[in-house]
Amino acid sequence: AVCSMGNSTSRLYSVLAKTLSSGAVSQHQDCLEQLDSAQLDPIDPKDLLEECQIVLQKRPPRFQRNFVNLKKNTASTHRPIRVMQWNILAQALGEGKDNFVQCPMEALKWEERKCLILEEILAYKPDILCLQEVDHYFDTFEPLLSRLGYQCTFFPKPWSPCLDVEHNNGPDGCAMFFLKERFELINSANIRLTAMKLKTNQVAIAQTLKCHETGRLFCIAVTHLKARTGWERFRSAQGCDLLQNLKNITQGAKIPLIVCGDFNAEPTEEVYREFSNSSLNLNSAYKLLSPDGQSEPPYTTWKIRPSGECRHTLDYIWYSQHALNVNSALGLLTEEQIGPNRLPSFNYPSDHLSLVCDFSFNQDPDRLL
Repeated sequence: AVCSMGNSTSRLYSVLAKTLSSGAVSQHQDCLEQLDSAQLDPIDPKDLLEECQIVLQKRPPRFQRNFVNLKKNTASTHRPIRVMQWNILAQALGEGKDNFVQCPMEALKWEERKCLILEEILAYKPDILCLQEVDHYFDTFEPLLSRLGYQCTFFPKPWSPCLDVEHNNGPDGCAMFFLKERFELINSANIRLTAMKLKTNQVAIAQTLKCHETGRLFCIAVTHLKARTGWERFRSAQGCDLLQNLKNITQGAKIPLIVCGDFNAEPTEEVYREFSNSSLNLNSAYKLLSPDGQSEPPYTTWKIRPSGECRHTLDYIWYSQHALNVNSALGLLTEEQIGPNRLPSFNYPSDHLSLVCDFSFNQDPDRLL
């Protein structure tokens, strides 16, 4: 691979092209070691978006989704904090284990699929980005997003199923990114979740941040609970462990909290009720899109496997309803947009939809506790 770069745009393209290769992480790190400091300058998100669109020019355009305004009459005195939650689908699992029978293998090529993922992120410009199933952290997301101004954290699963796939790119895990210009990191915890006192293969990251504009502290967490039917009690135990960790970190809800995750659990499951009824006073942001504000969306993932069609609500953004307001939330894709072959597809890179919310601090949080 060629690591020498010319002007800023060609420098960017070389980095993007390098991350597009499916080579090992070490090859990418070798390349980075050859770059001088000038070649690791910040990059303009517009330039990166343009490069992604060049790679994607033979694919159909990305779906249009609109934000739904949920803001009540309460005036906010600061810029909202945009949080994005997304299970991006691990590349090794998409190609090697998930058996999306209606999705052509051509649509799963990393060289193009990664550009679809980046395009989605760049389109919504989150202040905080929470991802699951990240198996290209070191060769793609960390080098690119750090140059976009994000501070990056990754916590892999101890026994990632990606490692069972031939030509894998290492373990998948949870990743968190926040804009350094907006927040200061106060504390960070990598949590290996337990169930029935046993350490499990599922993880979480919890970070306490200070908002530069307001001086307010808040905690943001990302997790990915155990998958599959039959593991409901296990997920419930993992959820209890995560909640206990978050109670300690937030000093019993004194610090506002946002929890993003693929819980692998429908709203009917016990782990969902645990979060709903927690002493942390959490609400699920996407319920606010329903007419009565009490119902989750009909789906956040929709795929077709050999066993049949799977349409479930598994992904959530929980928030401290006494301390935070949800100003707006990104509407989901319609069934018509998703199409008969479901997800992933040439249009959309993952089998899970991204969730995006704009939050603001309540001006008098203690009154509602």
